[in-house]
Amino acid sequence: MVELVTGHAGKAHATAEQAAGLNAGILGLDDYVLNVHDKFKITVVSANKVTIGTGELVMQGRHVSQGTPEDLIVTNGSQGQKRNDLIVCRYAKGSQSIESAKLVVVRGTPTTGTPTDPALNTTSPLDGGTTYDMPLYRIPLDGITIGTPVALFNVLKPMSDVWDSLTHVTGRVRMPYSDRYITLVRVGRIVTACAYITLTSNFNQVGNVSVNETIPEGFRPSGDSRAVMRGTDNSGAISFYLYGTPEGKMVLNGTGYTSRFVGISGCWITE
Repeated sequence: MVELVTGHAGKAHATAEQAAGLNAGILGLDDYVLNVHDKFKITVVSANKVTIGTGELVMQGRHVSQGTPEDLIVTNGSQGQKRNDLIVCRYAKGSQSIESAKLVVVRGTPTTGTPTDPALNTTSPLDGGTTYDMPLYRIPLDGITIGTPVALFNVLKPMSDVWDSLTHVTGRVRMPYSDRYITLVRVGRIVTACAYITLTSNFNQVGNVSVNETIPEGFRPSGDSRAVMRGTDNSGAISFYLYGTPEGKMVLNGTGYTSRFVGISGCWITE
């Protein structure tokens, strides 16, 4: 039967299950830490204690809030053995359908070989599961030493970031050997470059020549890529590449002639 959830019914009628269903439908059928507070930042305090910072998360549509940091005890490791523990946020539905959530350290199995993660409860409460674990961190132990915790969660960006990622930003960079500019357009992290310009000076078969022009900040390529812009004319006599670095510096490769019209295009990923 259809029921109006967000409406006055003269009695208490909206349920946690309905709120969870709405959250899951909007945010997605997964688990997320929200981009507020400390985002459950972890601090290793000692060989058997860590502190989990404040944060908000949504697990299978259930909203869980941590308003103050919490200390968790990690069982001491054993000399000569390795172990993986997992810190999880555990959802549970008990008697009379009372629901709760808490942070739990799930202990792994010690081994002299390569440790594996312990098994978790994975049946979603949306599918009738009464216990569900959202993994937050892997805690590797080597002997009695706690290694660097490994984050296992995704941070869900707010809608304002989504809006920004869909809004285009324009810029420009001057074309070497010309008094014209290449137009740059960034949408999210993707930058496109385009121009149809006239060259004002010759350059003939130059290779990796540094030029004075630089790509403006906000349009520079990420550290694991380069900005590549290719220029050609209709005759094929002109062909060159401009390469840009994360620092904005550019180098020129190829051939160009004075007073010739050149089409330029390119695409790359920013930081």
